[in-house]
Amino acid sequence: MKKIILLLLISSPVFAQQSKTMQEKFLAFTMIGNVEDQEKQYDEMVKASPIDAAKPSMYEEYRAQLATGWLTKGNFERYWYYKNTHPKFNPLQFLYLSYALDHLLDEDKNMSELEKVSKGILDDLQNGVLSDGMGRTQPIMEVNAAANAKLGHTEAALEMIAKSSQVKDNMRDMRYFKDQKASYLNRYGIVMLAAGKYEAAFDTLSKAFKDAESNPAMVRTFRLAYKKWKGTEKGFEQCLKSLQEEAYRECYAEVEKMYIAAPTTTLEGTFPKRKPEDEPMTLFRAKQPVKEISMVDLNGRTVNLDDYKGKVLALDFWSTGCTPCVAAFAGFDRAVADYKKDIFQLFVVDLFEDEETVRSFVSKKGIRLDVLRDEENKAYDVQGTPMKIIFDPLGNIRFYSSGYAGSTDREYYKLKSMVEITKARYKG
Repeated sequence: MKKIILLLLISSPVFAQQSKTMQEKFLAFTMIGNVEDQEKQYDEMVKASPIDAAKPSMYEEYRAQLATGWLTKGNFERYWYYKNTHPKFNPLQFLYLSYALDHLLDEDKNMSELEKVSKGILDDLQNGVLSDGMGRTQPIMEVNAAANAKLGHTEAALEMIAKSSQVKDNMRDMRYFKDQKASYLNRYGIVMLAAGKYEAAFDTLSKAFKDAESNPAMVRTFRLAYKKWKGTEKGFEQCLKSLQEEAYRECYAEVEKMYIAAPTTTLEGTFPKRKPEDEPMTLFRAKQPVKEISMVDLNGRTVNLDDYKGKVLALDFWSTGCTPCVAAFAGFDRAVADYKKDIFQLFVVDLFEDEETVRSFVSKKGIRLDVLRDEENKAYDVQGTPMKIIFDPLGNIRFYSSGYAGSTDREYYKLKSMVEITKARYKG
């Protein structure tokens, strides 16, 4: 379990044919902090041992990694340079290609290139050049539809957004990938606006914010939908605020039911029974009070949780190979920003993985949260991630919850509610 990323990588046909030494060498390559340095190392490798014309597949996993890295950075020229060598993308690389498309659409830059790249990937999927074992065909279609809409290709956009709903592996309602449903609703709104269907765009996005199936990228689209439907931008901020407050109140009421009223410093957390005959599944076992626990950060510094007595303390357990874990981080960022001068501390605690793996991942993803490591999973014997535990200022466990909330806004509302409820009920 210490190399979760490696397990994903070796699931590809390419890795199945390679020696352990080659696998480890490529893993080390993927952990290089930036694509520029990866490219330098690749050039040195090719210079030292040129590609054999009789073996065109030499280094293809490296070329696929470079194509993915450059696309993530928004450099379409370098992406095509490596993509046109026809490398095979392993499942993890394919996943990161789809993430790159999501990010580039939200950045709203170079829609022409984004349309070409997304169409190329869809063509490769259709022709069997690429395979999707990750359920990402649907969002790639949505990106292509939105890019076409922004380019004024309305018919193509309408056709693609409709086609995306016919995908067999519909993942929209699964709370696994970051903002999957929220992103779809945003892209649907973009397409409706391009088609002149302003009321449909406004109604769809209004409901999305009200239901917390939303994220910050949606605000720009909703603003335009409001202006097109109302004929003015006046009143937009109040409308948005009202919808967000309603979503937060609903989330607060749901979270309040989860509050653990009986004071305790240790607790075995379980899922409630789904049916009378079902056995509850253990989530974690708190072996010792929070004040007795120490972990290390990414600088090797020992962090004693007892030092945070007097604060609302949140521990969120994750690993680099846990997609829903990382999906939640955007919502955490917003909560941390809200409480910079308040009695709140959040640590995201990586389990099972060595320092090098975690440090590389955090650097590449630009994670700004406070990261701790519990490589042996000693603190709470967590049985699954993502898993969150909230302590009051006395060290009593007041909340525990598992899973990803499904959207950046809902994850933010959920954590914020936990903090506010804990503060309101704490009597110091």
